[in-house]
Amino acid sequence: MNPFIELGIRHDIVNAITELGFEKPTPIQEQAVPVLLTGSNDFVGLAQTGTGKTAAFGLPLLELLDFSQRHPQALVLCPTRELCLQISKDIEKFAKNIPNVHVVAVYGGASISDQLRQIRRGVQIVVATPGRMLDIIGRNAIDFSNVRYVVLDEADEMLNMGFQEDINNILSTTPDEKKTWLFSATMPAEVRRIAKNYMTDPFELTVGTKNSGNANIEHHYYVIRARDKYAAFKRIVDSNPEIFGIVFCRTKVETQEIAESLIKDGYNADSLHGDLSQQQRDKVMKRYRERSLQLLIATDVAARGIDVNDVTHVINYSLPDEIENYTHRSGRTARAGKTGISLSLVNLKELGKIRQIEKVIGKSFVKMEVPRGEAVVESQLFAMIHKVQQVSVNDDHIDPYLPKILESFADLSKEEIIKRFASLEFNRFLEYYQNAPDLNVDANEGRNSFDRERKGKGERFGRDGYKSDYTRLFINLGSVDEFTRGDILGYICNTTHISGKSIGKIDLKGVYTFFEVENASVDKVFSGFQNAEFNGRSVRVENAGEGRGDSRGGEKRNRSFRNGSSDYNGGRRKRENGGGFRDFSGGKRREKSRW
Repeated sequence: MNPFIELGIRHDIVNAITELGFEKPTPIQEQAVPVLLTGSNDFVGLAQTGTGKTAAFGLPLLELLDFSQRHPQALVLCPTRELCLQISKDIEKFAKNIPNVHVVAVYGGASISDQLRQIRRGVQIVVATPGRMLDIIGRNAIDFSNVRYVVLDEADEMLNMGFQEDINNILSTTPDEKKTWLFSATMPAEVRRIAKNYMTDPFELTVGTKNSGNANIEHHYYVIRARDKYAAFKRIVDSNPEIFGIVFCRTKVETQEIAESLIKDGYNADSLHGDLSQQQRDKVMKRYRERSLQLLIATDVAARGIDVNDVTHVINYSLPDEIENYTHRSGRTARAGKTGISLSLVNLKELGKIRQIEKVIGKSFVKMEVPRGEAVVESQLFAMIHKVQQVSVNDDHIDPYLPKILESFADLSKEEIIKRFASLEFNRFLEYYQNAPDLNVDANEGRNSFDRERKGKGERFGRDGYKSDYTRLFINLGSVDEFTRGDILGYICNTTHISGKSIGKIDLKGVYTFFEVENASVDKVFSGFQNAEFNGRSVRVENAGEGRGDSRGGEKRNRSFRNGSSDYNGGRRKRENGGGFRDFSGGKRREKSRW
């Protein structure tokens, strides 16, 4: 007997999920389903990504709703269109054997007319992203007066993306007596506040430790120089020939550039970010699910809701700005009880952040060495040998060619044939990695070098104790101008046409910001801002090392540009967090379709 029966799930639903491969409940399902089936409690469920939360709330909804009625009875809110589609498809699969179940997915980037048409036909379960849901409510096209259950899935991420006000507005259209079920991977103060505002004495269930990482994930980090990051990344990928991974970057610009570089270098890779249309996004995800892509390069927002089996590695090409996002990233691997690796590429300045993440997830990172060239060549060679051992032979098709094949090899011994086949792959990697330098950085060596060079040469060093590859600059724009760190990064890149990879740490203040730029790109930054203007005032960029902020010196700043105008996309910036537009010309925010 399938153990889901013992949780109180009826046979026709259990038969459907058995066909989907559900053999036994995950811990969150086992503990949440009996509570939610009572339908009498508000509920807070804390569990890591990939632990089966969709079934934990989807199966009880199918038991509790009246499908003879054709009006909305359950509303599921989630942060991204990918997750919205995933949830709606999963619930439809669970309900395969139940008649008259109607589920609609409501999200931006798709035809709102089609979604309205489905709602008018009659629907019991609405799965939606907040932005598009507000659009439909604003058209008076849906009636939530009979909604009995509201599910807030990935609540922490919805708040990170700035959906607090949207959630308030949507929930104000639902009855006070409804039950609210909140699911989240982490429990920051903002999520706790939601529970307090929207719920009455909720039943709280924590599977694992709050904010902790999946126990089946190994956490590795590599210390490298910023300029060596891409080379180290490729070397790690090459040393894992069977890798099937998701690579996280901070920005859309960086995501696109890394994907394009990998494609040029012969890797099966593509990018996933907020500027893609729904059609483009679906095409990329189809290729990734079919494993014709080996590496998916994504931003945090774009990757939310990706549920792909057997992801072997999550690679943090850039560490997330918010530490809690590390938990969401790493949760893309080791799903459904499997194991996986989350690895991070860091420079010496980012070691402190690794320690902070360790405290949040309650697990220690293992410091790894970037493989040397000979180790990569060996990995690739034996991966090819493994493929030869595992390849299936179609005797009927190959047999007619065997006489000619054997005749061609008649003058070669068995050892010579093996050597030549192995060399087909071996020679390519041997040539590439011959004399490859060691890309590892030792923190202690870096500090010793700092002490020696400071005494001997008097060169400029970073605060963390090694020669800086970056120059720290000042710009007279900050959070009062409604910038986030991501916004200021996009503004700098768009204005100066430099790569996001060239930007280091961004320290956002109230009326100004410090940001680091690779030394080679400093002149380009000053040139790009030479005629810059924002909201009618001159934009000023200066070298922060000599004259501002923590320098305390008061020396004359060596460069400053402050006049003219800069287009900056007509004064409008498309914001990835939600995909909306923020219009800075008048200081007000104009909403478009969000994730």
